[in-house]
Amino acid sequence: MLDGLWAKENATVRELIEHGCEDLAYTTVMTTLDRLFKKGLLTRSEEGRAFRYAPRFSREELHREAAGHALRQLLDASPASSLPLSFLVEILGERDAQLLDDLRELVERKRLELGHRDLGHRDLRHRDIDHRDIGQPDLGQKDMSQRDTAPPEPAPKERK
Repeated sequence: MLDGLWAKENATVRELIEHGCEDLAYTTVMTTLDRLFKKGLLTRSEEGRAFRYAPRFSREELHREAAGHALRQLLDASPASSLPLSFLVEILGERDAQLLDDLRELVERKRLELGHRDLGHRDLRHRDIDHRDIGQPDLGQKDMSQRDTAPPEPAPKERK
């Protein structure tokens, strides 16, 4: 249904049924569009006794949001946030080695955007992972002895 709306830019239930959803019942299309509207994925305006629906997001925006949501869930669900990241690197490497280069470029761009360029590359060993464990080359991480980090402060003592 979203494909039909993206193709037409906007449509009523009847228009969708006539151009792509012929195998679905009117009430099924109507209910689905209403649910997508209530979830904030569609806009709608009254047109006589019907509603005209339009996608609120482009296909790319929706895919980006869905992927971001899925990644956030993976990171939140894993006790070691490095585990989903290592899976991501593994999957990208299986698909196309160029994707790994693209990922590296995106990470560097984001670091610049966030103003953290001076922090340099995070050392995977600092996160209890060695680059050899995830089958990836050492991407120029700094040696732990070269890091500018202060020793952790002792925890405050509890009062009785």
